[in-house]
Amino acid sequence: MKVSFKYGVWILVIFTFFSFSEMHKFYVSVTNVNYSEKNQAFQITTRIFIDDLEDVLLERYDITSKLASVEESEVAEDYIKKYFNTKFVVEINGEKVDYTFLGKTYDNDVVICYLEIPNKQLSETKSIAIQNEILTDLFDEQQNIVHFKLNGQKKSFVLIRDNNKGMLNL
Repeated sequence: MKVSFKYGVWILVIFTFFSFSEMHKFYVSVTNVNYSEKNQAFQITTRIFIDDLEDVLLERYDITSKLASVEESEVAEDYIKKYFNTKFVVEINGEKVDYTFLGKTYDNDVVICYLEIPNKQLSETKSIAIQNEILTDLFDEQQNIVHFKLNGQKKSFVLIRDNNKGMLNL
C-alpha cells in the first residue's frame, strides 16, 4: 500500500496538532518565610506569575490591572492586598495573626509581594503555619510552594486546593 506525500503531510500535521493541544500551563507560586532578628519580624515574600494574578483580579473583582506596565491600574495594589487578606492566612502558636502588606515589585513575568509580621519574638514562637489559597479558586492545578527558614530549621510544603496549610514547629 502506497501512501501519497499529501496524505503523509496531513497525518504529520494532525499528529502535531493533537500532541500540542494536550499541553497545560504550570500554575505555581513560591512563598519564603524568614525571621529578621534585626527587625524582630517575620518577613514573607510571595512570587506569583503576573498573568495568573491579573486573571484572578479580573475574575474576582472585575479589575483589568495591567500589572508591570505604564498603564497599571491605580487600584491594582489595593485589590492584590484585598485578595491576599482573603486567601493567605498566617497563624503563630495556633492563633491567626495580622500581617502588613508592604508592597510589590516585578521581576520579568513575576510579581513579588512583600508581607511582614512585626513585633514578634522568635524565642516565643512555638509554631508558625501558612494557609495559602492564592489562585486555587481559579486554577485547579495551582500549587503554592512554601519554604520556611527559621531558627536553623528549613521545611518546605507544596500546598494545593485540598491541602492548603503547612506548619513548622519550632
